[in-house]
Amino acid sequence: MGYNCDFVAWFDYIGGSGVVGINHEYTNPELMFSNYSADHATRRQVDYEIAAHGVSMLLVVRRPAAQGGGYRHYPHTILNRRIHGETRIFLTGPVAGHSLLRTSSDPYGTTVNGTFNNCGGGVTPWGTYLTAEENFDQYFANNSGVTNEMAKVANTRFGVRDEGGRRPWSRFHRRFNLNYEPNEINKFGWVVEIDPFGPYTVPKKRTALGRFKHEAAATTLSAVGNAVVYSGDDARFEYVYKFVSTGTYDGNKRHADSLLDSGTLYVAKFNDDGSGEWIPLVHGEGPLNMSNGFASQADILLFPRQAADLLGATQMDRPEDVDINPVTNKVYVALTNNTRRGAGSEDAANPRAPNPMGHIIEITEAGDDNGATQFQWEIFMLCGDPADEAQGTYFAGFDTSRVSKIANPDNLAFDKNGNLLIATDGQPRSVGINDGVFFVPTEGAERGFNRQLFSGVVGAECASVIMNTAQDLMLVSIQHPGERGTRLERISSFGGDVVNRPTVVAVTRTETPYRIGA
Repeated sequence: MGYNCDFVAWFDYIGGSGVVGINHEYTNPELMFSNYSADHATRRQVDYEIAAHGVSMLLVVRRPAAQGGGYRHYPHTILNRRIHGETRIFLTGPVAGHSLLRTSSDPYGTTVNGTFNNCGGGVTPWGTYLTAEENFDQYFANNSGVTNEMAKVANTRFGVRDEGGRRPWSRFHRRFNLNYEPNEINKFGWVVEIDPFGPYTVPKKRTALGRFKHEAAATTLSAVGNAVVYSGDDARFEYVYKFVSTGTYDGNKRHADSLLDSGTLYVAKFNDDGSGEWIPLVHGEGPLNMSNGFASQADILLFPRQAADLLGATQMDRPEDVDINPVTNKVYVALTNNTRRGAGSEDAANPRAPNPMGHIIEITEAGDDNGATQFQWEIFMLCGDPADEAQGTYFAGFDTSRVSKIANPDNLAFDKNGNLLIATDGQPRSVGINDGVFFVPTEGAERGFNRQLFSGVVGAECASVIMNTAQDLMLVSIQHPGERGTRLERISSFGGDVVNRPTVVAVTRTETPYRIGA
């Protein structure tokens, strides 16, 4: 297993068992190593961190009732797999081979070692795992060494420092030092596709989906079978995107291997009247031309933030996860917070200034077709403590005196009945309780009836939640327990001498069948 667990996915296998995909977003060296000091970090420690990033694939099997039931990890299979910071990965799609992807170790710009800061993700209709690279900027140092102006501006916006870096990796590995390898960073910030049942297949970074701080990769099909992938750019005042493939899915997994390599990337504009549009990011249309630094479609996909700026897309309050209701096709966007939104900069889709609590937007695509370019939207939830009238909470119109308080929605998931599960990140600071998992119906008389059903531990976020197909198992990832000012020598989450470790918690249900609202 890698370190900090984030997005979790379930893939059915045999007899109720399944392959579980788990993202490992980042590492906490101060919690991993005794007496850790960034100034005196060793190469061995850095190499452990690089190996602890990425993705784990694990086979989990159902135990017979005679053995107590529940689930356990099955270690004796080639399906167990680690994709880490040194795993060979292909770059595919329009940006593959671009001059800004060529490095000394890869003069053709078509391969990369590893995937980093894997946060949200998704599962495709053809059964592959999509993992989204988010805050990759922290691994790189010395943006002053970059000479391409578009890339340098993009790096600054991502958060790369002009001199030095936030981690000591560049002291031991030149590829993280932009003075030596100014293009290495451009190989990160993508969505990576992995086959959970192809342990010898090479993962692929799908560049047609654009490069930014991806928090999600929620995937479905349009009315005519195009692949549709929704993703948020998890930073303050950034955007919500949607990719629609050129080709369609015919039910053959082999034919879907290159489906995400060609299509149109859109960015969302939320109008104040509740309407919205998906604006295409296409080279040569409107301002997306050479005069603004875009020489090709590949340039737009490398720098979609700058393209979205020019097109007047709506700047959002940290769009984290995006997910799709399997019953209604409606799309839900989790906006975690934006404490930097100042008074006077609010808009209908981001109505609070500042916004420490976060909110959730519900999108209804035109004709209930996820491939549409027009949509309607509304605020589904304004998070916070309903007992605090100053916070102005809203729960889809449901009686606020009956709901659980909630803040900072991070990861979203749905059960098969269209009920929403919400995992949070930041509640200790905003509403004074540990992060947790919440359950809220999206339709019917209980629409908006938010209830907490799981609590995390001190110093940890609940980074992801999913159910298996049978819906007798809920998996919750617990990330960075003991973070926020603690060290390995000062454990806070559990007390005593217990070492904090990120984990995935399995919650099983004995009552069947699963009932709405139960």
